[in-house]
Amino acid sequence: MRKLVNAMAEFLRLEAAGGLLLFAAAVLAMGFANSPLSGLYERFLDTPVELRVGAFEIAKPLLLWINDGLMAVFFFLVGLELKREVLDGELSRRSQIVLPAAAAAGGMVVPGLLYAGLNWGDPVLLRGWAIPTATDIAFAIGLLTLFGRRVPVGLKIFLLTLAILDDLGAIVIIALFYTEKLSLAALATTGLAAAVLAAFNRRGLTAVPAYLLVGLVMWAAVLKSGVHATLAGVALAFFIPLRTADAAEREPPLRRLERELHPLVAFAILPLFAFANSGVSLEGITLASLAQPVPAGIALGLLLGKVIGVFGASGIVVGLGLARLPEGVRWGQILGVAMLCGVGFTMSLFIAGLAFEGQAAGLAIESRLGILCGSIVAGVAGTLTLRVALPRI
Repeated sequence: MRKLVNAMAEFLRLEAAGGLLLFAAAVLAMGFANSPLSGLYERFLDTPVELRVGAFEIAKPLLLWINDGLMAVFFFLVGLELKREVLDGELSRRSQIVLPAAAAAGGMVVPGLLYAGLNWGDPVLLRGWAIPTATDIAFAIGLLTLFGRRVPVGLKIFLLTLAILDDLGAIVIIALFYTEKLSLAALATTGLAAAVLAAFNRRGLTAVPAYLLVGLVMWAAVLKSGVHATLAGVALAFFIPLRTADAAEREPPLRRLERELHPLVAFAILPLFAFANSGVSLEGITLASLAQPVPAGIALGLLLGKVIGVFGASGIVVGLGLARLPEGVRWGQILGVAMLCGVGFTMSLFIAGLAFEGQAAGLAIESRLGILCGSIVAGVAGTLTLRVALPRI
């Protein structure tokens, strides 16, 4: 139990600090985009970066290397956490998963329906339906940890499990709804790489460099296949061994990678992603801009959809006797956490980039405006609600 508590404390500390860095990176990007340095900011993101090996070539601007390359590392970490939770953690116990699973499902379905209702009839705008379904785990956990020992352990576990399931839902959405024209040759290469990784796992190989080398080949193949490249990170994670046959080995590869990657992702990759994707110019933007279908759908999805979905689904499963609230947790605290789930930010920005890629530039700006406004208000509302609902110490 002490090891579990210490591991959770370390995780929360990293997420809280990472959330602060995310906020700082977003503010810095907004500052650049609305200053005389905006041209420099844009040129930085448009910097061409090329990789060539023989006839094989990847040529993208720096922004897409961040979104397709570095974010694959983030999804690799998400995959590692998912595998550990399913085999050894909270997701391995059915009694512990019903409540957060229902909350996560409600928190994805209702925001998507709200957005779709406001943008019905326009197939281009409807591509953004998944934007408000996402929760930014770093920001949500960071805000929760501001209350320190006032937060019951059960509430922390509820939010962590909900956020992990939310990430899994985002992975499925990206795979099903944001996949471009497929290349059969690239998919065949992806399948071959996966077969090699499966053979490594079955033979009990624990050499991490071997997995990462094949994983790099798989990422390049997925990038060329038409499926979003970040999914290669998730696929690679599922092959990393959690247990080893050698009892003398101190730490299994999965746990070691998770421990080593978490600071890199929290303190470097996600802040860089936020900096690259949060630079919204406010020139010409008024309150009327928020009334446009895209930003209004996103903001309402994050603000109302998440609360109705998470809180409502939790109430239904508890009312039906399928689950019960964690020990020491009250409904007011669940309401506060439901509001924190409306902080979409990183994942919402990522999905927005996929949804409106190649569309009018105005849609990208409108989506970012809705994400920023919705996330900020949701974070403030959730923090104020928890301040009242959490017990005094």
